[in-house]
Amino acid sequence: MIPAEKPLIELIKEHLQGDLQGLPVFNSVAVKLQQMLVRRDFKMEEVIEMISEDQSLASQVLRVANSSYYAGLSSIATIKDAIVRLGAQEVANMVMMASQYELYRSENEFLNSSMQKLWIHSLACATGAKWLAKKASYTNLATESFMGGLLHDIGQLALLKVLDDIHRNKETKAAFSETLIKEILERMHEEVGYNLLKSWSLPEAYCSVAINHHKEDFDGNDILLVIVRLSDQACKKVGKSLHPDDSLSLVSSPEVQFLGLKEMALAELEIVIEDSGELNI
Repeated sequence: MIPAEKPLIELIKEHLQGDLQGLPVFNSVAVKLQQMLVRRDFKMEEVIEMISEDQSLASQVLRVANSSYYAGLSSIATIKDAIVRLGAQEVANMVMMASQYELYRSENEFLNSSMQKLWIHSLACATGAKWLAKKASYTNLATESFMGGLLHDIGQLALLKVLDDIHRNKETKAAFSETLIKEILERMHEEVGYNLLKSWSLPEAYCSVAINHHKEDFDGNDILLVIVRLSDQACKKVGKSLHPDDSLSLVSSPEVQFLGLKEMALAELEIVIEDSGELNI
């Protein structure tokens, strides 16, 4: 007797068991840099050495530094130049951004389309969150807000990568419809993202964002979380989301009240997110 095919959810859970660091959603250098910066006692030479050990990644970082995304800066020729001009945290964010860009891809046309939309959303959310931090007078959180926005939906990328693996290994005959993918991502991505960030020992602030960015009951004193939540909603409203909703009202959201923003600021936020360019490196 031929054994019954396992339900897709069960297959996904099996793939998520054990060491989550095996999932291809992070570059190890990018993660190590974030971990190093948490210590606050790093030296610039350490950052330069770590990035330069991976010549491909170093080249990507320089292309990001000189891309339209950082328009207005004069040419940056070396990693040291980038750190001196922008700071170690900004360059660490560039490393994460450049390495993430390469990971949102699949040979499966449907999954690849979903990953590309997710990448556009993640980058737009990061851009909006960084702008929000400055606009709401939390400039000290600007670089963290960018990273929180970039990684808030990392659980969705992990799930799409697992589905890619399942499809490639022909473990299921289930068709990957938009409805099915949406249900899986919505149901599982927060917990998966939280566990993934924990497994890589990334800062607790980002773990909190991953697990709480959709919860109705959330801590309004966690300003990083509030900023990313509002940017995420603005992305959804302007269409830079896997599941856009232009009927959303930002002005009445609790996040706006916590940040003390006016309606004009929300209109500006939408423009910032609409204009956030795609990263081409």
